[in-house]
Amino acid sequence: MATHFDPAAAAQPGSGIFGLPHSPDEAHVVVIPVPFEATTSYGGGTSDGPAALLDASRQVDLFDVETGRPYERGIAMLEAPAELHAWNTQAKERAQVVIEAGGIEDGTPELLAAARDVNVFSEKLNDHVYRTAKHWLEQGKCVAAVGGDHAISFGIIQAHAEKYPGMGVLHLDAHADLRVAYEGFTWSHASIFYNVAERIPGVKTLVQVGLRDMSENEHRYIENSGGRIQAFFDATLQQNRFDGLPWNQQVKQIVDKLPQQVYLSFDIDGLDPVLCPHTGTPVPGGLSFPEATALVAGVVRSGRTIVGFDLTEVAPDPEGSEWDANVGARLLYKMIGWMLKSQKA
Repeated sequence: MATHFDPAAAAQPGSGIFGLPHSPDEAHVVVIPVPFEATTSYGGGTSDGPAALLDASRQVDLFDVETGRPYERGIAMLEAPAELHAWNTQAKERAQVVIEAGGIEDGTPELLAAARDVNVFSEKLNDHVYRTAKHWLEQGKCVAAVGGDHAISFGIIQAHAEKYPGMGVLHLDAHADLRVAYEGFTWSHASIFYNVAERIPGVKTLVQVGLRDMSENEHRYIENSGGRIQAFFDATLQQNRFDGLPWNQQVKQIVDKLPQQVYLSFDIDGLDPVLCPHTGTPVPGGLSFPEATALVAGVVRSGRTIVGFDLTEVAPDPEGSEWDANVGARLLYKMIGWMLKSQKA
């Protein structure tokens, strides 16, 4: 780290993530920005999430009471290649044809062709994220990704599952994301964990927390998973709280379902939407910020290792408020801190 860097000073304009001076080669934590939201089916704006998180991160104080000084290990965000922005623009245009028609159910050639085009862009995106994550993992880095919609997570989960076969995924979300090719898009944000379950055998267990909006088919898929998918529904978590069960005990029940190595996949809408009002598909309910960070902490305090993570669906306010990105940046720093702490233990 540059000798002149003062962690207590205001971040300099144009500085790196969290105001830090590290290059990706110098940093121990490398963050991959993925500004892609082709299949977003309700509210948009998550493709602006990585840039908004970068801006908001410069307001985060670098000393953390729980995790100490994560910045000392070095944190850097890569630059998103121009082609990712181009893919996003083109894929969104083609996806809109399908979304406005309500999906591909009527099977017209125009709709099927549009869906195929979107799937091709999504496959290119998956390959980019996978290759980028794999490269930095091979350099011995801790690797995270920020979206974008939740579909961006497939490539980075794939790369981590190859390096850490038998790992578990802890998934915070309002939605189960277990739909099969939602609206005709194989790689829909609503299909991410169906694709993970079906295509990434290195994921031993998927533990989903905060679910409160899903189809009956998704619920059945969970029930028929033979225990590979463990769901902690928001209604159950809240009822337990009403009945007097402390959150730390609920955290233990959740964490006990995970193997030793854990990947975090956090959709910001798993939180109470008061904390993320501009995310694409907000649902009443969800976790408070302290509950979410205590869940991450509980993984580490159990002796498990956080091997990587993603944070998705952060959408900035089109009117200019930084609230969503502010919350997202602080969750991001907490996850980095606990990840590093888990690997030092």
